Amino acid sequence: MHELALMQGILEQVEQKVVEHALKKVTRVKLVVGKMTAALPDALRFCFSVLTEDGPCAGAELEIEEREIVAACSDCKEEFTVRGIDFRCPRCNGRNTRVVQGNELYIDFIEGE
Repeated sequence: MHELALMQGILEQVEQKVVEHALKKVTRVKLVVGKMTAALPDALRFCFSVLTEDGPCAGAELEIEEREIVAACSDCKEEFTVRGIDFRCPRCNGRNTRVVQGNELYIDFIEGE
């Protein structure tokens, strides 16, 4: 379960922000998670709840925005949502495509007091 390691890293960043901004308590954390990361939102939520039982994030809400995989065709310039593992362009059937969305994993914002 790589979600545990991911959440540990995310919480290290959150704790740095807590210190930088002299927060006493974190009330909400929003993550943006692309589907290509293969990080499961439910597993991330579970890890968050276990890892934040104590400390400034205890009781904080975790919001996760999941991003679809979107690719762009370098030949015909079509942008499309990838279904399954098929990265071929639905317009020209070309394979000269690149991912433009879906591999994100970052903290969008932290709320606290």
